[in-house]
Amino acid sequence: MFENAGLLAGAVWTALNENGAQNAKDLKKAAKIKTDKELYLALGWLLREDKLVISGDEKDPAFALK
Repeated sequence: MFENAGLLAGAVWTALNENGAQNAKDLKKAAKIKTDKELYLALGWLLREDKLVISGDEKDPAFALK
């Protein structure tokens, strides 16, 4: 699972780098991630590495790279 988390984080980083800030639904589609669990695993990885900014509200957050 640990190796998979890094790959998922890379896909999310690439999607954000190419498309800018996105909400979870659009980001999941752009990164070609299948489940919400995988998306949030990747987002957690990027947050831990201090590479992510979250804006918006709790119901519809937007994610962007720092």
